[in-house]
Amino acid sequence: MPDDTQIPEPPDVEARNLKAVADAPKGNWVDLYAPEAAKPYLRLSRADRPIGTWLLYIPCLWGVALAALASQFRAWDLWLALSCGIGAFLMRGAGCTWNDITDRDIDGQVARTRSRPLPSGAVTVKGALVWMAVQALAGALVLVTYNGVSIALGVASLALVAIYPFAKRFTWWPQVFLGLAFNWGALLAWAAHGGGLSLAPVLLYAAGISWTLYYDTIYALQDREDDALIGVKSTARLFADKTRSWLRGFMAATLALMGLATLVALQGQVQPLKLAVALAGVWAFGWHMAWQMQKLDQDDPASCLRVFRSNRDAGLIAALFLAAAALL
Repeated sequence: MPDDTQIPEPPDVEARNLKAVADAPKGNWVDLYAPEAAKPYLRLSRADRPIGTWLLYIPCLWGVALAALASQFRAWDLWLALSCGIGAFLMRGAGCTWNDITDRDIDGQVARTRSRPLPSGAVTVKGALVWMAVQALAGALVLVTYNGVSIALGVASLALVAIYPFAKRFTWWPQVFLGLAFNWGALLAWAAHGGGLSLAPVLLYAAGISWTLYYDTIYALQDREDDALIGVKSTARLFADKTRSWLRGFMAATLALMGLATLVALQGQVQPLKLAVALAGVWAFGWHMAWQMQKLDQDDPASCLRVFRSNRDAGLIAALFLAAAALL
């Protein structure tokens, strides 16, 4: 006769589960396969949650593809696409480490984040600082393969990375600072392709900032109650019951700015097929975001997290169409 008795997990499995981070996907590669000594540091870098790396990497892909569309595709662009991915992984890790150092006291008060390595005591602050420096230096090795303008832009981005963790303490719009930092790669990748900047990448950068306001507001919906208790500001709290209207506005602004960036990039060229394919990518990007809005239940944290993560696919759609247009 069956009963409801729970069979206890083996001690090693139980210990591993206790050390895992609460908001990381279950069964991620860090929990399953990483060496035990490395796990806390990889978790500190969010290696167990690759969505942030994707969201940092995708604007780089936009920048490379749009630059190739505006001029011509070169073999060098393949290195840019690959190296930007490596750089995104390293610098996202360094940025998350810095974020957790500055937020360790706040994270300890939020249910979703108190199991992270610093508030849980799995990593010391000194150890986190050393790990941050290692990742940043490795990222610098990638950056120095680019031209001088790109290197200067990469160094300048560090100011945005340093400021972002403090933004939620002094403004209701911390998502703007995240957007400024996370989409810097659109400018850097464009400059790495052509050696300078122009209006098109600036418009693309603005599109990325608007997109970040969209997806990170959705992400912040998970923590509204805890954030209100501890006094942390966010657009999700600011917009309250008007959040859905604001999200639609950010979606419209993202698509308009990306479409305009495409038009400006192809200005003066008689390339109707390239233009059609690139703008089709903008349309498909928008379609995916509209689908997200239909699926979003802003009062259900699990729904918010699923929709937030789906922005990887949305951003990659735009990148693939831009790349296809550049190769025509």
